[in-house]
Amino acid sequence: MLNTTLCYIRRGGEYLMLHRIKKKNDLNQDKWIGIGGKFEDKESPEDCLLREVQEETGLTLTSWQYRGLVTFVSDRWPTEYMHLFTADRWTGTLNDCDEGVLEWLPRNRLLELPHWAGDAIFLELIAQDNTPFFSLKLCYEGDRLVQAVLDGKKLDAERWNRS
Repeated sequence: MLNTTLCYIRRGGEYLMLHRIKKKNDLNQDKWIGIGGKFEDKESPEDCLLREVQEETGLTLTSWQYRGLVTFVSDRWPTEYMHLFTADRWTGTLNDCDEGVLEWLPRNRLLELPHWAGDAIFLELIAQDNTPFFSLKLCYEGDRLVQAVLDGKKLDAERWNRS
């Protein structure tokens, strides 16, 4: 079992995205994702969030919101609990990232880029500021989303594979 954080940093109608193209044996190879990573010993979700954002971007978050818990189940990798955040204020200057290329992209273009099918579900949820904290379970066989469950209710996984 693995605990991670993922943060979508917002600047107006844009999100800071990471195109994962630099790391070897990366399960996110060539995908566009938010900023985050694995917990270190004794870290809370917020500790991990702040450390990972600082390490990957050079930015220090000053305003963030814990949005949801995403459980990833895969036939290839261990189960992962991803603590999902959004952020809208920070200090510092954007650095280069050793895991990929950082780029500010318009929110409405994100699903045009290579991404995991389940990412479309939580990107839709976090686009709405009034969405309450949610629990989302995403089950994959290889790269294919085979089941999605939001707050205990099944969603049509096939819909998201087509998006």
